[in-house]
Amino acid sequence: MDVFNKFYSSVSNTVSQLSGVLPGNPVTREFEITNHVASAGPGLLWKVYSGYKKSTKQEASIFLLEKRLFEGWSKSDREATLESLKRGIGQLTRLRHPQILVVQHPLEESRESLAFATEPVFASLANILGNNTNLPSPPHLRDYKLFELEIKYGLMQIGQGLTFLHNDVKLLHRNICPECVVVNALGAWKIFGFEFCVGNRNSTPGSPPHWPFEEFPSDGHPCSLPNLDYLAPEMALTLSHSPASDLFSLGALSYALFSSGGQAPLRCEGQWSRFARSAAELKRANAVSGIDCVPEGLRDCVRMMLSATPELRPDAHQFIKIEYFEDVGVKTLNYLDSLFQWDNLQKSQFYKGLPQVIPKLPHRVCLYRIIPCLVKEFVNASMVPFVLPNVMAIAQNCSREEFEHNILPHLLPVMKIQDPIQILLIFMQRMALLLKLTPASVVRSDVMPMLHRALDSDAQPLQELCLSVLPSFASLIDYTAVKNALIPRLKRLALTTPYVSVRVNCLVCVGRLLEHLDKWLVLDEVLPLLPQIPSREPAVLMGILGIYKLALTHERLGITKEVMATQVLPFLLPLLVENGLSLPQFNALAALIKDMVTKVETEHRAKITQLSSIQQEQTSALQMALASGNPENLVPLPNPQSDLDSMLSELGLEDCMKNINGSAEVAPKSEASNFDSILTNAASSTSPTSLLTIEDKLRFSKQKLQMQQIQALDPRPTETARFMPKDIETSLLEKNLSEMSRTQSGSKQTQFFQVPAANMAPFPPPPKHPPPQVNTDGPRGGGGASAMWPMGNLPSSAMAFPSAASNTSLNPLKSASPSGMGNAAFRPSGGQSMYEPLLGNSNMVPLAATTTPSPLRGGSWNVTTPLLPFTPQSPQSSGVKTLSTSEINDLLS
Repeated sequence: MDVFNKFYSSVSNTVSQLSGVLPGNPVTREFEITNHVASAGPGLLWKVYSGYKKSTKQEASIFLLEKRLFEGWSKSDREATLESLKRGIGQLTRLRHPQILVVQHPLEESRESLAFATEPVFASLANILGNNTNLPSPPHLRDYKLFELEIKYGLMQIGQGLTFLHNDVKLLHRNICPECVVVNALGAWKIFGFEFCVGNRNSTPGSPPHWPFEEFPSDGHPCSLPNLDYLAPEMALTLSHSPASDLFSLGALSYALFSSGGQAPLRCEGQWSRFARSAAELKRANAVSGIDCVPEGLRDCVRMMLSATPELRPDAHQFIKIEYFEDVGVKTLNYLDSLFQWDNLQKSQFYKGLPQVIPKLPHRVCLYRIIPCLVKEFVNASMVPFVLPNVMAIAQNCSREEFEHNILPHLLPVMKIQDPIQILLIFMQRMALLLKLTPASVVRSDVMPMLHRALDSDAQPLQELCLSVLPSFASLIDYTAVKNALIPRLKRLALTTPYVSVRVNCLVCVGRLLEHLDKWLVLDEVLPLLPQIPSREPAVLMGILGIYKLALTHERLGITKEVMATQVLPFLLPLLVENGLSLPQFNALAALIKDMVTKVETEHRAKITQLSSIQQEQTSALQMALASGNPENLVPLPNPQSDLDSMLSELGLEDCMKNINGSAEVAPKSEASNFDSILTNAASSTSPTSLLTIEDKLRFSKQKLQMQQIQALDPRPTETARFMPKDIETSLLEKNLSEMSRTQSGSKQTQFFQVPAANMAPFPPPPKHPPPQVNTDGPRGGGGASAMWPMGNLPSSAMAFPSAASNTSLNPLKSASPSGMGNAAFRPSGGQSMYEPLLGNSNMVPLAATTTPSPLRGGSWNVTTPLLPFTPQSPQSSGVKTLSTSEINDLLS
């Protein structure tokens, strides 16, 4: 939170400072300003702000000079300083060189300020050395120290810039000092501050250049003069200057870079008089004290550069050729800066040797100097395989923040390149590093699609590398992505690849992924894949064996006994006879099969044991009740068993044996009656079951209650009725009754009545009714007359049968069985009983046929006698047609 508050206060201060300065400056129309990062120029008058161009979002630095800084100056100093500053920026804008600061927007002036835009700037060399004038304590410069390699290459870059100015432009800078050397965002040193430069005035071709000398005002403001601590002594002694004057300034700069506190060899404190005295002392001594702080390889050159005699100083070109700059790091950086001049063959040779140099370079140099040069080659796909290993080598020493900010944005487009295939191979080899530094969101959005492309390729080495690194991604991949994208690709690759090594690696990858999958995904997707794999090489079989073993033994997965018994074991058993298996491989396979068989046996035995114990408990309770005091309920002892019967019993076929031997002839009593018997016997004092415990009684009562509830929901017929077959004549009789009822339903509604019990005259005779029709054919071909009443025409007030002689039948059929009567069959008392399918009861119901009315005798109605249809009609009309024998035979046929 403190960091956020500091950042907020810094931005607020910057906005408040710029609000009164830049509103009228045209630079603000094209550039957005963010933070105050540095100060530069004579007297560090220029404030340097980071920002970007609004139209292109290109990063830039905005140099701002506030005119209010000149308040209190004399008019001549103010005007001379402003004029020199404008002239210097104008000269800078016209120059183009890698060691000259690049101007992106020319100088713009408003009433309050001067402003222009350049390439991104890190800081001026004066800021790095500790001079923070016109700059509020920058956090990025805190504890910032230059490496010797940075100083070496920086001095070499300044020498290259002076070589360009002296030889090509014919220009003297005359103010080389820390304030006029700027370090850009990539770490390159750039020349700045051309306020006091002098150009060649001799325009004659072939003639030597001439730089006229203009004397500086001795009483001028220090900011209107060059930095006197770095000025050549001849400017005060002989009032002359030359290219050697810039080399003296460069030597003094080299001295300051290595001295404690960044002190220059001359200390003039901005006073011209002190500068003149120091110059005279230097001429007499002809040497600078304290030069031992300079490294030995550079010391002699710096001593010559600080000589009071200009002719003894080396020129800029000689300076950059000294042995001190023959360093592998300096050469590497110099080559990177000039790569655009080389062809692809030369670049590839350089990039191949770069990995041996990178470990010798400081990390900051690699990150801010080498990486920007390397990523420029990513636009050339043919050079990416040479550049990418160097980028990944630098990334090994990066923090997560450095990688995400400086390297990862450049790698994301490269991850989408599929040709050449070496790019994906390099990424696969460095996948552990990518996972370490890349955020999880980027892994899911960019790295995983790259792995999918690797799996879909036809390159065997790429597929094997991808399969080897995939399990390390498992914790970062969504379950949906694994199920819908990864597992289908692995299945396709395992089934279709022609390479055994790829198939084995695919199985190993699946095995390492199992712990990240759930049980049902393994059972539905992974295990059904294994029997489909076409090859049977020992390595493939061991991969399959490993997956089965992991799935079987993992605490979160497991294989159900049904899957093992029906799918896994039928697949594994034939593998035992594969000829290619070695003895350890065979032993591993056999051990797995034994474990599976044991697991299936144990689990299923436990299940069957539990079910058997429940059945035995119920059976023992019933047998205990049946074995009570009633001899009729005793269970007979089983017959002696033969050897075959014993074997069948062991196989669980004793029930089938009972059915075959006819042991099921005796219909068991209903469960309700068994429970009644149990309770009755338990209540008897003489019964042995009177010793039942309270737990047994409670269990019996619960079982009886359950049986009553089941019978209430699904009533079943008695056991006798269940075993009796239904006769076809009964079906025909029922059909005839239903047809007769439909013929009478049109006139009067049929009523039903109940037939009384045996030896009763069920119906009183009608007072005015014709006698019944008589059939002389007795039942089953015997003699005697039979009478049939058209019962649908009987009035409700007269319901009785006339008397008939013994053995007289009312059946109109002569040869039909008693169960096939057309309307109703009644037999005399003591004659044959009626069949159960006709009356719906197994008990016999004898009926007496009488000719005189007989009142109903006392007795109870049989609740199981059928309801016969009755339609009240007038005595004069008859609604029933008597069927002849031929018509009934036709129906039966």
